[in-house]
Amino acid sequence: MVEPFLAEPELPPEEVLLPPEEVAAASPPPFLARSRLFPRPRPGPAVAPVLPAAPALFPWLARSLTPGEVTLWCGPRLAVDPILETLYAGSALARGRVSLLEGGNRFHPYRIGERGRALGVAAGETLRRVRLARGFTSHQVVALVEGWAREVRRHRPTLLVGHDLPALFWDGETPDDERDALLRRSARALAALLRELPLPLVLTLGPEGTASFPGLADEGPRWSDYVAFVRGPTTLRLRALRRDARLTLVARAPGQLGMEAFDGGSAGEVIAWDAPPRRTVRRSRSG
Repeated sequence: MVEPFLAEPELPPEEVLLPPEEVAAASPPPFLARSRLFPRPRPGPAVAPVLPAAPALFPWLARSLTPGEVTLWCGPRLAVDPILETLYAGSALARGRVSLLEGGNRFHPYRIGERGRALGVAAGETLRRVRLARGFTSHQVVALVEGWAREVRRHRPTLLVGHDLPALFWDGETPDDERDALLRRSARALAALLRELPLPLVLTLGPEGTASFPGLADEGPRWSDYVAFVRGPTTLRLRALRRDARLTLVARAPGQLGMEAFDGGSAGEVIAWDAPPRRTVRRSRSG
């Protein structure tokens, strides 16, 4: 059960197969200049235990994580959310712990459990490694952000995730004259959190990017990377702007097997040279 808490060199494109239902067309997120986002050299690699070394998606994502800094994931929610759910499963595979502040009320435990099971982690174990808090008003979200440091000190997660934190501020319930002040207050609280407790933070935003979160760019925590998500009819493309590194995820045709179905998948071959022979349905015949 999910437990609540209270208030380098440029990488070549890589391909990973995803189920076809996770791919749909959408508009690309806004582009931000690298010189404005990342004026300083990268301080060092991410902490190793945050994500596992395989499949290839995880080390690619881990290179954008830096303790004490925020990594922004920006793009259509139907593109970002499946990768975020896979991130939870990958963290469980690496025996990590996620502290999640949910702003968009879009946490799907059964789906997350299935993603963990696909990686060889029991569904219950995957969910036990995610501690969830969510607010139902913008003021509750602010209170949870400001109380996050107490939760982190108590339960020692390896990764922080803020999922669509500005969502409730734009639902029509928050007066316009309060929204900017509350979001800026939240940005300052996130900056104080990462100064006190240096952990990597993934913050997801919609296609509008930082325009939905006033104060994040100038009063929030230091940015590690900005990952833009772009969906196409059969692909999902991620671009990490700091490294100008791209990752392409390709939809899997119905009935198609991925490399995980073969003994050599982890070695980078469809069938490894030393894999044991497999019995087939039909006997081979000469001639």
